[in-house]
Amino acid sequence: MTVETIWKKIAISESEVSLHKVLRCGQTFRWKSINNVWSFAISDRIILLKQDESNIYYSHIMQKGRSGNDSETLSFINDYFTLGINLGELYTHWKLKHQVYQSKTKKSPFDLFTGIRILRQDPWECLVSFICSSNNNVKRISKMCDNLCIHFGEYINEYEGHKYYSFPTPESLSQSSVESKLRELGFGYRAKYIHQTACKFTDDSKYPDITLDQLNSMRNEKYIKAHEFLLQLTGVGPKVADCICLMSLDKHDVVPIDTHVYQIAVRDYKFKGKKDIKTLNKETYAAIRSFFKEIFGDYAGWAQSVLFAADLSDLNNGTNIIDQVKEEEPKAKRIKLDKSIKVES
Repeated sequence: MTVETIWKKIAISESEVSLHKVLRCGQTFRWKSINNVWSFAISDRIILLKQDESNIYYSHIMQKGRSGNDSETLSFINDYFTLGINLGELYTHWKLKHQVYQSKTKKSPFDLFTGIRILRQDPWECLVSFICSSNNNVKRISKMCDNLCIHFGEYINEYEGHKYYSFPTPESLSQSSVESKLRELGFGYRAKYIHQTACKFTDDSKYPDITLDQLNSMRNEKYIKAHEFLLQLTGVGPKVADCICLMSLDKHDVVPIDTHVYQIAVRDYKFKGKKDIKTLNKETYAAIRSFFKEIFGDYAGWAQSVLFAADLSDLNNGTNIIDQVKEEEPKAKRIKLDKSIKVES
């Protein structure tokens, strides 16, 4: 049976949030584009979004047997896309700061890539997703996240012939058979990391201070405490912890450092360092983070996401069911999402 889709709209320009950029730039991995409608399953519904230059249109399909309303969907969208933050003002500030380093032959990434903002994701999903990101690319991470939901999540409903599942809980990923199943699905060494981390969240006797409530409470703690909490978890190093801090724990100034970001700092912003390095000590890692914060301010992590997107090969996570209109942005060299520099302990 086809469910009638009733659309409501949010008056917001594409320069404030560009769905086709934000949802494909390596922050989140489960959104699908079907005939230019973006879709994503949460715990009780499928969220549906589409966009024109002046509006975002939203709808939802509830999980079978459950009821919900538009105000809940709107609340999710406002929170997830942090729509209370004025992106235009931030871009104006970043452009001024970037002018000092601006190439005479290239346009600023802040002119070319408008509408990119940091999402406020569910911390548990963000944590597991970025454990999957280790030495990986966006398309493959997206496939892994889909498999996690299909095999360990809860069925929600269908849209356009595609089945949607919620993201699995720590309880479902801590079962004894999980690691072997994930290895069958191609997760490799990440299978062990995901299973062991899930077990830490479910073993109250051995890890009483590692709970979902504690993870979520890190939104209200200082960066150092949140970072230290995350480093307790299997498969989480400094860079992955920084991604989680930035993309789910409200640490807007945090700049996750990998090989690619390091090269941007040296190449485009004249950070004093060797062009090719494989290992960063803690001091240099912290120095690069401070360097970007000095340039871009309290939302340095947001600015870095624009610079990162400008160098991504195609802003494509492999989840477009029908190709969208060709992007105007220039393509750059293909890179892995986490082409990591080793950070010394």
